[in-house]
Amino acid sequence: MNVPNRLTMGRIVLTPIFMLLMLIEFKYHFAVAMVVFIVASVTDLIDGKLARKNHLVTDFGKFLDPLADKMLTTAAYIGFIYTYRGEAVYSLIITLVTFVVLFREFAVSSIRLVSVSSGGKVIAANIWGKLKTVVQMVSLIAALFLNALKDIIKLPETLIVSLEIIVLSLFVISGVLCILSGIIYLFGAKEYINPSK
Repeated sequence: MNVPNRLTMGRIVLTPIFMLLMLIEFKYHFAVAMVVFIVASVTDLIDGKLARKNHLVTDFGKFLDPLADKMLTTAAYIGFIYTYRGEAVYSLIITLVTFVVLFREFAVSSIRLVSVSSGGKVIAANIWGKLKTVVQMVSLIAALFLNALKDIIKLPETLIVSLEIIVLSLFVISGVLCILSGIIYLFGAKEYINPSK
């Protein structure tokens, strides 16, 4: 197994550790979880660059890398559903965004399989998909940072509410980008989708 694939495997191993750190409450657990999440996210940047630079792109890597990303982000979203379980509005928004994210990922993964089996073409991610990923990561890190900050410093309630509105707005924006990028991806693959086959 080459280095980029080892880094991807490392991200998969870090995912359940990250989720446990989010869910098990101990002093500064959000801060520790945030560090693990950032480390895992950085491996995503490094493995892709290494694979392309050193010509180490493999079919195994192509399959595993997006899967590792989905595992990490899904773990974070589920962790926040649990974190905000007692706050109806926040929990509802995060749950809806999580549903949209998962729906989109299942749909896009299915379309990729159909397009490859139909014509052998791998449809590249569009700019909206890349923007969606960036906003997702920013919103998740911002949410982790806010919860870590609340653990470390006694913040005024009005400031907490304001910051949480900003974070939730980022979650909603990422959800909208999920829908938009998914629709654009669907239109890009329409020639390979034939219900009669």
